[in-house]
Amino acid sequence: MRIFVTGASGFVGTEVVRELLQAGHEVVGLARSDSAAKAISDLGAITYRGDLEEPDSLRRGASEADAVIHTGFNHDYAKYAAKCEIDRKVIEVLGSALHGSSRPLIVTSALGVLPTGHVVTEQTMPRSPNPSPRAATEEAARASMDRGVNVSVVRLPLSTHGKGDHAFVPMLIDLARDKGISAYIADGQNRWPAVHRTDAAKVYRLAVERRTPGAYYHAIAEEGVPFREIAEVIGRRLNIPVVSKSREEAAAHFTWFAHFAAMNVTASSQQTRERLQWRPTFPGLIADIDQPYYFE
Repeated sequence: MRIFVTGASGFVGTEVVRELLQAGHEVVGLARSDSAAKAISDLGAITYRGDLEEPDSLRRGASEADAVIHTGFNHDYAKYAAKCEIDRKVIEVLGSALHGSSRPLIVTSALGVLPTGHVVTEQTMPRSPNPSPRAATEEAARASMDRGVNVSVVRLPLSTHGKGDHAFVPMLIDLARDKGISAYIADGQNRWPAVHRTDAAKVYRLAVERRTPGAYYHAIAEEGVPFREIAEVIGRRLNIPVVSKSREEAAAHFTWFAHFAAMNVTASSQQTRERLQWRPTFPGLIADIDQPYYFE
């Protein structure tokens, strides 16, 4: 298949491109900058110049493809709500380009939009209305499904990890360096699901090949890693104290990150494993972050 990939030069997207190429697909990667274009070309994919905020470029890229995988997202947490609304518009544009065909669109969502308090599965849906701006992604995906577009959703965990990670765990490491302590909240038993990015990439490839309309997949290798264990690795690696913060103290310590540090999500991927015959094989979160490249 000729597959159009947004976010093709990103942390997850590059692994998706590699996985697709190794499986014999032709990959066209969206590139906004010269550096992104070079990264995509170096992988062996075709470079397509465009931007997530340029609907015409997205429409052209999708219309010329047999399938679309959308991994692009601007993780600017200072403008998080606005970036989530941009994602809604991107999905609407991609869906409209594929409307009237059976060509699949694979959309990336986040487990954090699901309700907490119990193990979430692929069948768990976000509450509506939803307090998280990130719910815009699944709302747009569902709207496209309702219009007859062949949309599937891949949900990623709080930590999609591996060499080159620049998301939540590196943010925690930077915060610990700055504060001189590695902290967790209360007893630190709140959990973060996790997956290695190479294992996650296989879910995307299997999902686009399966072409099942309305499917939800969980790229989850570990159902939930206690946050305290993450903090302990960081403390040991940086040789700083590991301390508990009360919920009241957490707001001052973690500032804007307190919401994520307190997240308690346990997620199953049993249905994904069964439907796609997916078996994650790469190291778990604790083993992976306990490596020098996370602290360079």
